[in-house]
Amino acid sequence: MTNESPIPQSPRSGRPTNTSSARANWLVPAALIVLSAVPMAAGAVRLTELTGGAEITPANARFFAAPLPVVLHIVGVSLYSILGAFQFAPRFRRRKSGWHRVAGRVVVPCGLVAALSGLWMTLFYPRPVGDGDLLAGFRLVFGSAMVLAIVLGFAAIRRRDIARHRAWMTRGYAIGLGAGTQALILGPWMVIVGTPGEIPRALLVGAGWVINLAVAEWIIRRRPANRPGRY
Repeated sequence: MTNESPIPQSPRSGRPTNTSSARANWLVPAALIVLSAVPMAAGAVRLTELTGGAEITPANARFFAAPLPVVLHIVGVSLYSILGAFQFAPRFRRRKSGWHRVAGRVVVPCGLVAALSGLWMTLFYPRPVGDGDLLAGFRLVFGSAMVLAIVLGFAAIRRRDIARHRAWMTRGYAIGLGAGTQALILGPWMVIVGTPGEIPRALLVGAGWVINLAVAEWIIRRRPANRPGRY
């Protein structure tokens, strides 16, 4: 009997690889993190000013006078944006269900801190130039809606109502990510048209929240009703 070395078997042709599906699984979280990059970068600059002893100017004096709310807001919304993005990776969420629960215990308080500190700043910080009553009203409405969405999402998961939990948390995340969409709207507007006035600025900022909520509702309603109740 002769010893024959085994012949390597070639993979079967025609069977799809997991590479493309894995990339698609991470496409949405990556896009959400990129969308939040501009406001997070602006927040990092603000924190550097506060901790580095930057010169106090009319544009930043309110932050130096009461730094805690803006620091809480920046840290809260940054963690909320990054950790929340990973909840939109279905495979990762299903395979790491324990991680999802642990991250949720961070996401919920961070989201509430971000929304409540934003409401505080709207009510008590002196308004910067260009911010009027309409924009303040939008911030109060959408900030309150974010708090409500997170609370309802948390209450739903306590009842093991996963469908409503997902829906409300998706809405809350959409509002929390509004600053990223607003940057995409305001940036081109300022390049093409110029600095917007008080009313146009308010409408453009409000449009960022409306667009995000419209996308969130589309995502919520396209989910199959008979999808298994698991993460």
